Amino acid sequence: MTDRNLDLFERAKRVIPGGVNSPVRAFKAVGGTPRFVQRAQGAYFWDADGKRYIDYIGSWGPMILGHGHPAVLEAVQKAALDGFSFGAPTEREVELAEAILKLVPSMDMVRLVSSGTEAGMSAIRLARGATGRSKILKFEGCYHGHADALLVKAGSGLATFGNPTSAGVPPEVVQHTLVLEYNNIQQLEEAFALHGKELACVMIEPIAGNMNFVRASVPFIKRCRELCTEYGALFVFDEVMTGFRVAPGSAQQVYARNIPGFEPDMTVMGKVIGGGMPLAAFGGKRAVMEQLAPLGPVYQAGTLSGNPVATACGLATLAEISKPGFYEDLSRKTQSLISGLQAEADKADIDFCGDSEGGMFGFFLFKELPQNYAKVMTTDNARFNTLFHGLLDHGVYIAPALYEAGFMSAAHTDADIAETVAAAGEVFSLLSK
Repeated sequence: MTDRNLDLFERAKRVIPGGVNSPVRAFKAVGGTPRFVQRAQGAYFWDADGKRYIDYIGSWGPMILGHGHPAVLEAVQKAALDGFSFGAPTEREVELAEAILKLVPSMDMVRLVSSGTEAGMSAIRLARGATGRSKILKFEGCYHGHADALLVKAGSGLATFGNPTSAGVPPEVVQHTLVLEYNNIQQLEEAFALHGKELACVMIEPIAGNMNFVRASVPFIKRCRELCTEYGALFVFDEVMTGFRVAPGSAQQVYARNIPGFEPDMTVMGKVIGGGMPLAAFGGKRAVMEQLAPLGPVYQAGTLSGNPVATACGLATLAEISKPGFYEDLSRKTQSLISGLQAEADKADIDFCGDSEGGMFGFFLFKELPQNYAKVMTTDNARFNTLFHGLLDHGVYIAPALYEAGFMSAAHTDADIAETVAAAGEVFSLLSK
């Protein structure tokens, strides 16, 4: 029997580097052949051979309603009939900006762009322009897009700035980027003592989704906020993944529950705000955002920014997730999945731990949740790969890399979760032998 996924992958490798247009799709970490998706609906997608999978990636987060939600489809189809792109302002750009600001009150103004990488890159440029400083601070394991200055690993010490992690990035491009350990308050304080007056911004994923699912602790976020305020650096929350995914007001709302009055200075968003279309944003207080062209000296532009079809998709998505009870139901489903997986792992005597917030989750083959990237990197890759392929054989699609979070949608049913948990139980029993 012909494997169309394999045939397509072989064709793709002849014309696309690695056969994929985004490396995480390649299955390189887990081995095997990527699944080429033919169509998707609700909580499922079907591959090139017609096999159905329960989808826990959801386009890496945007499909919070599931695939093909009727209200979103209707909005997109109507917008497409009016035109794909104009290179001029539209009313929907204003409406989407207003909707975002209403839900995330830390921002007074927002600018729409087309990708999370573009939003993160622009936020850093704006932070540098607004503060007149060059240095930036990020944390190991947090991903903010593939801009040159962010493809960097930690130096040999706090006085040493980072080294490029990608060919094609000159060392001088990352000489102003400092990389620290996630959740390490002592290191954070030492870094500010050395470099605080030179820092334009601190950028963080409050819940890191690119080392699976690792939370920044409340004391850590609180100390970041205090030090940024003390030294005049901007605190930038990268909520490309967590924005409207973990709570109605995003991850910053989650932290504000435990840190009275908490707000970041700037926020980077993507994924859910586009509903699956290429759309992202960055925003902050008015005094900072007015430093952007055409009002201020910080240049930023994009021909397709605020695309009329993408904004229609985003607006329809935000309207649906703003309905009463949405997040309560989504959170219940996500927690049910994690608790079910934990129970099956316990039965099989497999080391397992998981965590979730809203519709975002992660799990590790550890006894306790890791707090930083170094610990995540000690995961047993071979055991994860066995788990991944075992679930895949049962029609359950999780991230093909142990460093990626998972995503629940409103379209997933209790039956889907039960099917997933049962499949995991069978695979866990094999791992325990």
